[in-house]
Amino acid sequence: MELIHTTEPEILFTEPTEIQTIASLAPEIPISSNPFRFNVYRRGEYCRTVNPSPRRDFYKISLMIGEGKLHFPDHSVVIDRNALIVYNPALPYSFEHVSAVQSGYFCLFNEHFIKENAEYDGIAESPLLKLGGSPVYFLNNAQTAFINSIFVKMTEEMETNYEHKYAILRSCVNLILHEALKIPQAETSIKYLNASSRIAAMFNALLERQFPVDSTEHSLKLKTPNDFAQRLSVHVNHLNRAIKDTTGKNTSQLIADRVATEAKALLKHTDSNISEIAYSLGFEHPSNFNIFFRKQTGLTPKDFR
Repeated sequence: MELIHTTEPEILFTEPTEIQTIASLAPEIPISSNPFRFNVYRRGEYCRTVNPSPRRDFYKISLMIGEGKLHFPDHSVVIDRNALIVYNPALPYSFEHVSAVQSGYFCLFNEHFIKENAEYDGIAESPLLKLGGSPVYFLNNAQTAFINSIFVKMTEEMETNYEHKYAILRSCVNLILHEALKIPQAETSIKYLNASSRIAAMFNALLERQFPVDSTEHSLKLKTPNDFAQRLSVHVNHLNRAIKDTTGKNTSQLIADRVATEAKALLKHTDSNISEIAYSLGFEHPSNFNIFFRKQTGLTPKDFR
C-alpha cells in the first residue's frame, strides 16, 4: 500500500489537553433537538478504532487532523494529512483511524438545514453534496487554519441565543463548501485486490443499505450471516473468514452492533412503540428484542428511551 506524503508539517489546532487518543469505545454522538439537528463536535471526543457510517439521514462535514482510511463499498481513500471530508448520507462508508491522535471538528445536519433558504444561499445545489467523485479534500496549512477558524466560529455560535444563529451557521457551512470547491478532489485510493477485502466491502454495503429504517411496517430482510452469504453468493464460512480477516470481528457481531445502533436511534428519534421497533429490526417477538438490547447496552429498550 503506497501512501502520498506531504512536505508540509502537520499542524494541530487543539490544545494538548483536548487531543484524545483512540479508545475502543467512545461516547455516542448526541443529536441536537433543534429542527435542523445541527451541531458541531470535536472529533477526538468521539473517535473509535473503526467508526461505522452514521445514520444515513444526516449530512456530515469533517475537518480531520490525524491519519486514517475512508472505506467505501469498492475502494478506500488513504488520509495521510489534514483533510476536509464531506459525507453524503446516501453513500455507505466506514472510517478506520490509523494514528493514535485524532483532532479537528465535524458538524452534522439534516436535509431541512440544507433546504432552508436554499434559493438564497445555494447549499442545496452544491456539487459537494451530490453523489459522485471523492468526498476528500486534502488541505495545506493555510486552508486548515481557515476551515478550523470557521468550525470554531460555529462552536461559539451554537452557545448563543441569537434569534438568527442558524442563518449564520448555514453561511459558515456554505463558506466551507465554497472553499472546498477551490481544492482538487483526492484521487489516491486503494482498490481492493484480495477476495476478503472485496467480500467485506460488499457485506458492509449490504448491511448499511438496510438503514436507516424508514418504516416500522417492514422488517429487515437480511438478519443473519447466512442471509448475507446467500445474497453475496458465498459460503457462510467463507464470509465469516473474510470479515474476521478484514475487521477482526465476526459477522454476527457486526450485524448486532449495527442493529443495536439503529435500535437506539429509533428509540430516541421516533414515536414508534417498542413492539413496532422490534418487528422492523427483524425480531418476531418484543421479548427477544428486549433480551438482545439489554445484552448490547445493559438497559431495556424502555429504560433507554
